[in-house]
Amino acid sequence: MRRADIERLLPAVYQHAAGPGGVLAALLDVMEGLHEPVERRLDAIEDLFAPYRTPDAFLPYLLGWLAMDHVGRSLPPGRQRDLAARAGDLARARGTAAGLCALLETITGVEGFAVDEPADRPFHIVVRVPEAARDQLYLIRRAVELEKPAAVTAELA
Repeated sequence: MRRADIERLLPAVYQHAAGPGGVLAALLDVMEGLHEPVERRLDAIEDLFAPYRTPDAFLPYLLGWLAMDHVGRSLPPGRQRDLAARAGDLARARGTAAGLCALLETITGVEGFAVDEPADRPFHIVVRVPEAARDQLYLIRRAVELEKPAAVTAELA
């Protein structure tokens, strides 16, 4: 809030006393300074909810708000941003083979995942991991466990 806006809220007798050099004027200047960071943040509030403009420190909250924190909390900020940006599409495809592949591609940054459902093993999936993502097996295994349907068993190949 600007000093003039704060001053306008005061009763008339105080507005008169708020002239330059007085104690009240100094107090109003301090109040203006205290409001400035909040005003600046409110002027750019939409940046908090834009995955590629939000501060890194806000990403974990944003992922939680989008129900993606369970797979995204250990990712580097760039991948967290990608995950937040794709959260809507991933939520719509959740529980499907295509959705699991899309999630794995988003969190690893590698394309080429495939999910097979062997005919001889009902309620079982085989996740085919591309060679370029082999160094991220821990992350992939964790994501598959968290995202696959509860009654389904899974293995990585």
